[in-house]
Amino acid sequence: MDAYLEVGIKPFLELGFMPSGLASGDQTVFWWKGNVTPPADHRQWAALVQAVLRHLVDRYGIEEVRTWPVEVWNEPNLVNFWQGADQEAYFRLYETTVLALKEVDADLQVGGPAISPGADDWWAPFADFVARRDLPTDFVSFHAYTSGPAQHVPFGVYQTLRRPESLLEQFATPGKLLAGTVLAGKPVHVTEFNTSYRPDNPVHDTAYNAAYLAPVLAAGGDVVDSFSYWTFCDVFEEENIPTSIFHGGFGMLTHRQIKKPTYHLYAFMARMGADVLARGDDHLVTRDAAGRVTVLAWQPVGGTDDPVEPERHELSLSVPVGPAAARPGRLPAAAYVHRSDTDEERGNAFTAWQRMGRPASPTHRQEDALREAAEPVRSHTTLPVVDGRVRLDVTLGRHGVTLLEIDPVVDETPEWLDDGRILGRGPYGG
Repeated sequence: MDAYLEVGIKPFLELGFMPSGLASGDQTVFWWKGNVTPPADHRQWAALVQAVLRHLVDRYGIEEVRTWPVEVWNEPNLVNFWQGADQEAYFRLYETTVLALKEVDADLQVGGPAISPGADDWWAPFADFVARRDLPTDFVSFHAYTSGPAQHVPFGVYQTLRRPESLLEQFATPGKLLAGTVLAGKPVHVTEFNTSYRPDNPVHDTAYNAAYLAPVLAAGGDVVDSFSYWTFCDVFEEENIPTSIFHGGFGMLTHRQIKKPTYHLYAFMARMGADVLARGDDHLVTRDAAGRVTVLAWQPVGGTDDPVEPERHELSLSVPVGPAAARPGRLPAAAYVHRSDTDEERGNAFTAWQRMGRPASPTHRQEDALREAAEPVRSHTTLPVVDGRVRLDVTLGRHGVTLLEIDPVVDETPEWLDDGRILGRGPYGG
């Protein structure tokens, strides 16, 4: 928690799995054997929950911890994650946990039921239960993925994928189903989402993954309050220890912190403004508080059943360019465009790793090369501004995601300066 806060991350707490000393059974999941049975004694579970939260409050202060949502359990609708997928047993655990947390502080945020995709039949019973028991529920949470059943191969899986729109449909569903219930209007958090729910599916390492998720990041905030990419890095051991530096892990970063194309998608989004000017099937245009305009563009991709994407994607946009801060009220004659690219060839360590022969544990020299290959390709140009707008003709590579940052040009070139004479050629060259 100290490390998170030092870098500006606020925790979103999940209470699970069951400590073996409190468990009512011995059913476990994953390589590290997380216990998925209810507590043998709910009073002891409540005491543990309270001890954990009081420790956090003592260390970080109540005002800070009140900003951390607390989610009860993980995917209790699945027999792998909750013994028998017993709905009534989960509801009892939820009640115990909520009441324990609110005893620590009434303003702590608590919610659930953290269900997996395909469990929409849990929403009505959950809403009925919290209404019947008059339980405080500050938010609702769930997970969203678009992959089909796992097709197992040694040390990995392949899966089919539905279209990206399926993620946005999943995001919107709980709000629709909870209309008219006590949970209507509550904040909605997607505490896990991705293409595949497997930590060993190579799609996570690809440029395709970034292009697939670009429209989801562009529009997801319209229907939910938060949506958390699962996960930030590949330090993750659900299905044993990773066998190779690229192994299809969930992360935006490999376990040696090499950036994947999906990392760049998020990094590009982080440089965009909050004011949305335009949005389409292949682009998002924003402006920040200082008036800077940014464009995120991507090649639209479908799912498994869609045609294979072409080698390039083209789009043309006309975007506004305001006056520079140094020249209020005066429209510029030109705009500086800074471009960053990731696709199958550029900003893509996975492609470089494939060409190296897929070394499971790269040498230092190979790792250095992968880090260089992982960086987005940067380019820049100047374009004319006509009537306060600049025309962008953009060509993306296959599965490309591009960020264009557009700033008005304020020309401060002295009249005497002549770049043609830099090498001593010209009137006074000898």
